[in-house]
Amino acid sequence: MRFLAVIPARGGSKGVPKKNSKLLGKLPLIEYTINAAKDSKLLTQTLVSTDDQEIAILAEICGYKPPFLRPAALAQDTSTSLEVVQHAIAYFESQHLFFDAVCLLQPTNPFREKGSIDKAIERFIRSSADSLVSVLEIPHEYNPHWAFEENENGFLKMATGEQQIISRRQDLPKAFHRDGSIYITKTEVIKNGSLYGKSIAFIESNPKFHVNIDTMEDWETAEKILTQINW
Repeated sequence: MRFLAVIPARGGSKGVPKKNSKLLGKLPLIEYTINAAKDSKLLTQTLVSTDDQEIAILAEICGYKPPFLRPAALAQDTSTSLEVVQHAIAYFESQHLFFDAVCLLQPTNPFREKGSIDKAIERFIRSSADSLVSVLEIPHEYNPHWAFEENENGFLKMATGEQQIISRRQDLPKAFHRDGSIYITKTEVIKNGSLYGKSIAFIESNPKFHVNIDTMEDWETAEKILTQINW
């Protein structure tokens, strides 16, 4: 199978100004994700999709010169990852380059365990699923089987619709949330307007690497992680 990695990196950012080109430790933030893609043996091609000339130059220095600057209409706060990936697919197909699936790698999740991209691709291939996402386990206190909503009478009802509360932590089924590090989706599914499709495989990430940088507090967390993992 042929896999296109798409690294979306727009120039604007409200929470952390110019975060994709901002130095985290000794490297610009985006370079951590570019290096992760570079280490993969199963990615066919890598695209840095950006609207920003400075980021484009950084990508070129790293060996991945963007073949285009992303249109401003796809670099807004309201722009979606699906739109960015669809745009990338359309560009390459206009160049007669075709891929079976796209691996979306967000630079706001800079730390990935070595080999995790290829492990995710291998699991995706074995699963025959429409997509795969990287996940982290939800702590038991936030498990959806222990979550409540307000009903029409102002009382609590279980968010899952169950009538009986699971009383013991040990009896709770595992629950997961997307960590934002890796998304893999079949090209045909993306063309049909979804990053997920009907069947979603998953791979668990190592929680010690996890940070999703949206705010300065997240950035400070990333700096702490960087000192702990000896990157």
